[in-house]
This record gives sequence, structure tokens and C-alpha cells, in this order.
Amino acid sequence: MSHPHPARVLVVPSAELDRLGRFQGFSAEADRYLHALLVPELARFLPRSEVEDDPSFKQIIPYVVFRCDDAVFSYTRGKSQGEARLHRLKSIGVGGHVDESDADGRATFDAYEMAMRREIDEEIALGSAGEIRLVGLINDDSTPVGQVHLGVVHVYDLKTADIVPREEGLAEAEFILVSDLIRQRDQFETWSQICIEAFLTGNPTP
Repeated sequence: MSHPHPARVLVVPSAELDRLGRFQGFSAEADRYLHALLVPELARFLPRSEVEDDPSFKQIIPYVVFRCDDAVFSYTRGKSQGEARLHRLKSIGVGGHVDESDADGRATFDAYEMAMRREIDEEIALGSAGEIRLVGLINDDSTPVGQVHLGVVHVYDLKTADIVPREEGLAEAEFILVSDLIRQRDQFETWSQICIEAFLTGNPTP
């Protein structure tokens, strides 16, 4: 199946994830996995059109959850969001593929962080101070989308709930109470469901 994606995106071999210990769902051991995976010997940039249906590679996806007190930023994915298979689903994660141009062609953790922050700036206007932390990884081999992606989860704790979407793809944006997120869980994409279960349910401070 062909895809209209000319960009080259950051990937790692799925076999290396197996060697480190493949997991299903959420893992809090992000540092251990990423320091082993995001090294020049393994990480590389490949055409997105070649890897979108190839589970032998995992595309690295920053997934940033914005939180203010007991509320979390949420939106519905529109057509301008890159992954067509997720359109019209709700999400609590902001982020996307790490493009070679974003990372200056460097397949390292520092380049990943630079690309992540540029991705955030492209998608939202952030009007609040806050603190961002790496909290874990998402691997979901139960869906075709999940089989070819590895989510790197960050929580961005904000002082005020001040976010304005820059893209039409972030539709119906709002901050939702964690208690309401739990009740609406089935309306969200799988990765958001995993985050809700992993560190928002009964554990507000991962």
C-alpha cells in the first residue's frame, strides 16, 4: 500500500525492541529503552511511505500530555492530522513524527527532543509556564497503527490552562477533568486510553 508521505522520519528496528524486552501498553522505563534505541548505530531516518506498513521498524512519536491541576488538554483529531487512521478520534497527546529536517539529520536523543519541541510549537500556542517531564513509553501491537509506532510520553504540567491550537486538526480543544476522561475513555484513541489507565487513574503525579 502506498502513502503520500515524502518525509523521512525517525525509526528504530523492532528487533532491538524485542532484545530490550517488548511490552504491550505503557512502560515507565523510558530512559532505559531510549538510551539504547536512540543511538547512531540503530536509529535512522527512512521515507515514511516505506515504513507506514512495515512492522520491522518502529517510528518514534513524541506524545505530550498537557495537564493543569486535575484537568488534561483534549481534542478531536481532524483531517490535517498526519495519521488518517486516527481521524475523528479524541486524543490527549500532542506530537507527531520526528522528521529528518526537524532533527538536522541527527538520529540522537538530543535531536529527538529538539524535534519534539518544534512539533509542539507548530501545533499549539502555549500561554502558560510549566514543566515538562519524560514519564514513559507506549507500545501497542494490537492495532495496525500501533504496530509501526512507538510513543514517547511526556507530561507537561502547566500553571494555567492556556493552550490555543494552531492547526485545524486539533478540533474541539478543551481541558477535561481527569474524572470525566475516565468516563469518556472509549471515545479516545488507543494511546490516550493507555495513558488514562497508566498514570491518570488514581495516580495524578507519575
